[in-house]
Amino acid sequence: MIKKAIIGLGIIVTLFSTVSCKFQKLLKSGDTPKKYEMAVKYFEGEDYYRSLQLLEELVGFYRGTANAEKTYYYYAYCHYYQRDFLLANFHFKNFVTTFPNSKFAEECSYMAAYCLYLDSPDFYLDQTNSISAIKELQIFVNTYPKSQHVAECNDLIDKLRFKLEQKDFEIAKLYLKTENYKAAVTAFKNVIKEYPSSQFKEEVYYGIIAAYYYYATKSIPSKKIERFQSSVDAYNVYRVIYPKGKFTKDAESLFKSASKELNKVKNKNI
Repeated sequence: MIKKAIIGLGIIVTLFSTVSCKFQKLLKSGDTPKKYEMAVKYFEGEDYYRSLQLLEELVGFYRGTANAEKTYYYYAYCHYYQRDFLLANFHFKNFVTTFPNSKFAEECSYMAAYCLYLDSPDFYLDQTNSISAIKELQIFVNTYPKSQHVAECNDLIDKLRFKLEQKDFEIAKLYLKTENYKAAVTAFKNVIKEYPSSQFKEEVYYGIIAAYYYYATKSIPSKKIERFQSSVDAYNVYRVIYPKGKFTKDAESLFKSASKELNKVKNKNI
C-alpha cells in the first residue's frame, strides 16, 4: 500500500515537473501566437497565475495592434481573479481610457468600481477606499444610466454608505464612553446631519441628551446652565420623535437630573 502511494506521488511530481518545464520553455520562447493561445487557455481553465505571466509580456507586445484590446481585457481580469483588487481597478479604468469605444468598456468601467467595493475594509478601519468606491459607482451610474448594473451599483453604494454611517456612529459612542463629551455632542449631531434616515437615529438622539448632560456636569459654573438646558432641549426633541422609544426610561432619568441641576445653578445665580 505504501509502495503504491510512493509510486503515485512520484508520478504526480513527474507530471508537475513536466508541465512546469513546458511552461518555462514557453515563457522563454519567441512564439508570440502560441503564448497568446496558451494565455487564453490558462485563463479559461482558471489558471490565472500562469495566464498573467504570459499576458504581462503580451500586453506590451500587442500594444497598438488588433490584439491589444482583448489581451488587456484578459490582463485586467487576471488581477481581479487573483484578488489584487486595487491593481485590477487600475487596469480596468485604464482599459476604458485606452479603448473607450470597446464593447467591453461598460463592463470594465463597472468592474473598476466593483473592485474598489471589494477592497473596502470593515467599518472600524480607514474608509478612504469606501469613499472612492462610492464615487466610482456613482460615476458609473451617471455614465451608464440604462446599464443592467445600475440597480446593483445603487445597492453597493447603500452598503458602503452604511459602513461610513456605522463608523461615524461608533466614533460618537466612543467619545461618550471616554468622556470626551464636547466631541461626542458634535459627532452625534453629525450623524443626524449626514445620515437623516440612520437606523441608529434613536440612539443618536439619546446620545445627544447624555453627552450634553455629562458635559454640563464637568463644566465650569458659567457654562452649566447652557449645557444642562441643551440636554433638556435634546430630551424634548427625543420625546416628540420617540414617545415610546426604547431609551425613554434612561432619557427621562437624565432629563429629571438635568432639570434638577439646572434649577440649582439658576437659584445660585439669583
